[in-house]
Amino acid sequence: QVQLVESGGGLVQAGGSLRLSCTASGRTFSSVNMGWFRQAPGKERELIATLTWSGGSTYYVDSVKGRFTTSRDNAKNTVYLQMNSLKPEDTAVYYCAANIKGSSSTGYGAHYWGQGTQVTVSS
Repeated sequence: QVQLVESGGGLVQAGGSLRLSCTASGRTFSSVNMGWFRQAPGKERELIATLTWSGGSTYYVDSVKGRFTTSRDNAKNTVYLQMNSLKPEDTAVYYCAANIKGSSSTGYGAHYWGQGTQVTVSS
């Protein structure tokens, strides 16, 4: 059974940092893209970052560019999301995902999802 398990969420003050981790089990994800979505209260889930299987190519939504960095360690089957300069508007449930498909016009989905981890940024 494939599982993605996130960790690292929590409560932080504005301007602070958090690092999320996502470890996969049940199969190796070294050959597929992975990434992160988030869903804030009352809002739709949005794709915020992706990276290719090699980690050589990344995508970030404009609202997190320059503040968030995603990386992966295929040997550990783990993906990371380093979040710096956090803002209250970053408050959301963050989801790790693998094998992400779609486009900005049709929307994005994924074949595999983590359970989500809460990130709360206080002002």
